[in-house]
Amino acid sequence: MVQLTDVTVTRGARTLLDNINWTVPAGACAAILGPNGSGKSTLVRVIMGQMWPTRGEIAVLGQQFGQTDLNQLRESIRLVQTSSPVEFDPEASTQSVVLTGFFGTVGLFKQTTPAQQRRATKLIHQVGLQRETDQPFRTLSSGERMRCLIARALAVQPQLLILDEPTAGLDLLAREQVLATIHQLATNSKSPPAMLMITHHVEELLPQTQQVLILKNGNVAASGTPGKVITSAVLSGVYECPVEVSKRGGRFWLSVKSHAWKTFAGLAASSARGSS
Repeated sequence: MVQLTDVTVTRGARTLLDNINWTVPAGACAAILGPNGSGKSTLVRVIMGQMWPTRGEIAVLGQQFGQTDLNQLRESIRLVQTSSPVEFDPEASTQSVVLTGFFGTVGLFKQTTPAQQRRATKLIHQVGLQRETDQPFRTLSSGERMRCLIARALAVQPQLLILDEPTAGLDLLAREQVLATIHQLATNSKSPPAMLMITHHVEELLPQTQQVLILKNGNVAASGTPGKVITSAVLSGVYECPVEVSKRGGRFWLSVKSHAWKTFAGLAASSARGSS
């Protein structure tokens, strides 16, 4: 699905990614994990062909960058993100927004076919928005909008679906609804796309996740199977904070060790004294 070899991105004097090596098998569910500023978004742009590396080699879906038509390759890849600059007509219905996925546009400028309308309806049901089918996009909640955008991305049956922090800013219920939707698509679809999840939070990893890349300051902190890299030792180093990892219901959970609160309180007190 993805093969990165010595991928480095520098801009001016700053190194955003440094010698990233990572291989994900075809058809796998994978994840990129790391704190803010670790290089996750930059790496997504590299994988999408939106940012060219300073050096290194990239292959996505078996196509080597520099030897393939990236515009054509992108037709097999869909990116869903909460921070998307795309703005849809606020009065467009949920179904209309999903239908735009067939054309890669922000509005419906072409006549849709009965087959496209049937697929859009099926996808809307898959993501649990059947009651919102005719509802204006502007009236959907943040979680409902994300599920709508996932349905839109799946309209053309991509080979690779990239989910860039799909639960950012959502409350507990909306987050779990989005994660349940993604889980259902990965397990119950007849031919699910390969999925790449980008997140800050280990609890958002799908139980089907086979490969994880953990970034810190633009470097690979760890890579491998979830059981190998989602550990207390690895994540304590990545987040520079003593944490404990547990696993329940097929998902990983992260908590800060209790004694760390005393350290945080001491740092806060020192900071307050220094500023007074």
